[in-house]
Amino acid sequence: MPVAPENWVWLARIRRPQGRKGEVLAEILTDFPEKFAERRQVWLLPASVGAPGPSHPGTGEIKPIASSARPIDLSNHWLHKGGIVLHFAGVDSISAAEELKGMVVAVPQAARAPLAADETYIGDLIGCVLVDVAGAEAVTVGEIENVDRSGGAAPLLVVRSARGEVLVPFAKSYLRRIDLAGKRVEMALPEGLVDLNAPGA
Repeated sequence: MPVAPENWVWLARIRRPQGRKGEVLAEILTDFPEKFAERRQVWLLPASVGAPGPSHPGTGEIKPIASSARPIDLSNHWLHKGGIVLHFAGVDSISAAEELKGMVVAVPQAARAPLAADETYIGDLIGCVLVDVAGAEAVTVGEIENVDRSGGAAPLLVVRSARGEVLVPFAKSYLRRIDLAGKRVEMALPEGLVDLNAPGA
């Protein structure tokens, strides 16, 4: 009986070998890289499944056939120049590390690290409706389509509004409430922010 597809959460994408003992340098795709310390086993997905680009949140789900996923033990890891170096059990040479180039390091959605009460996986915000509650009446800005983490300290929510694409900083000072079950994010946005970031503004 075929294995049903699973939802996977990306943690990193392997770029190239790093060092002489099988280590690889990877691009971080998780919102919480410090939680690699809690991982003993991860899965490698083939490069053909595709990985997010620099503006993708990296925590969205993909649905490859589960049998294409390869479980592997994580022996060691450390942060390095904006990326992360990973050393997997059984990968002990540059040539073995070269074979992993382009692969996606992932975990099943059910196995991702639990978060504190005030933390949220940024990728979970995609598909939610952003509502501005700063004024006397709540105003729907639009649907969150993506998250751009390349623009600075705060990730930018890419929101599809009636006027087009709007970029909204996902700053804790603006955040009021997240209802993932109801697909709703409430933020108190500074006056004029949405208009400032709207197309043609």
